[in-house]
Amino acid sequence: MEKSRILIIGATGKLGYHIAKASIDASHPTFALIRETSFSDPLKSQKLQILLDAGALLFKGSLEDEESLLEAVKKVDVVICAIPSKQVLAQKSLIRAIKLAGCIKRFIPSEFGSDPDKVQISGMDHNFYSRKAEIRRLVEAEEIPYTYICCNFFMSYLLPSLVQPGIKAPPRDKITIFGDGNVKGVFVKEIDVAAFTISAVDDPRTLNKAMYLRPEGNVYSMNELVGVWESKIGKELEKVYVSEEELLTKIKETQYPNNMELIFIYSAFVKGDQTYFDVEASGGVEGTMLYPHLKYTTISQYLDTLL
Repeated sequence: MEKSRILIIGATGKLGYHIAKASIDASHPTFALIRETSFSDPLKSQKLQILLDAGALLFKGSLEDEESLLEAVKKVDVVICAIPSKQVLAQKSLIRAIKLAGCIKRFIPSEFGSDPDKVQISGMDHNFYSRKAEIRRLVEAEEIPYTYICCNFFMSYLLPSLVQPGIKAPPRDKITIFGDGNVKGVFVKEIDVAAFTISAVDDPRTLNKAMYLRPEGNVYSMNELVGVWESKIGKELEKVYVSEEELLTKIKETQYPNNMELIFIYSAFVKGDQTYFDVEASGGVEGTMLYPHLKYTTISQYLDTLL
C-alpha cells in the first residue's frame, strides 16, 4: 500500500519533532509547516536541519496565514497537529483549510493527553480540556476523518519528580502521596507516542476512533511508583498522605497557572481519569494491542535514568 503523505504542524516542538522523525523513519513522504521565525531560532533551526537532512520537506506558513495553510494541506493526505495545549483553538483555521481542500484522509488534532470527553474535573481546569473537546466537536460536525490520540501523561511531566509538584528530581527521604495512593495513572515517553501515532495514520482500525495508550509497565498507582523507586534506591521513604479534601483546598489556595500540576494530579491519581473506563467498551482502541511489535520505554526503565 502506498504510504500517506503527512503534514506535521508543530514539528519543532517536543512531540512534533519526534512525530516528524517517526514519519520519515516509516517512509512516509513528510512535510512540515514552519513559521518564518523558526529559522532564526537556534534550537528550532537545528531541529529543522536534521529533518531536512532526513528527507522532510518544509513549507513556510502558519495557522494564522490561511493561504499558506491551505496550500500545504492540499499537498498531503494526512494532517497531524502537535501545537501546545494552550493554543488548541488555533486549529479552527486548520479545520477550515482541511474542509476546503477536501483531500484529507485523516486528521489527528493536537490532543496527546487524557481524553477530554472522559475527564471528571470540568470547571476546575481553566478550560484546558473543554478547548480540546470543542475542537473534537468541530471536526465531527465537519465530517472530517479523524483519529484522537489519548496518550495520558508524557514521561517528562511529573514522573521525573515521582509526582511531587514543584520539584525536579525524585525524593530520597520523604514523599507526598495524593488520595489513597491506589488510583492508577499512565506515563508514555514522547518518542513512543510518536511511533504509535505514525502507526495509526493508515490503519482502518483507528479511523474515526480515539486511540488510547496504556502500555503494560506504564500504568502505575502512586503507591506502586514509590515501591518501585524504593526498591531501586534500596531505602524506604517516609510517606505523607494528602486526602482528596486537602488536595482540593490546596488547588483553591494556589493561583492559576501554578495550580495546574495539582489539578492534573487530582484528575489522574484521585479521580482516575486516565484509567476508570474500559477502552473497548467506550468505543476506543488500545495502541499496544494494535501494534504489539512497537518497543517502548517502561516506567521502571525510565526511573533507572534518574538514579
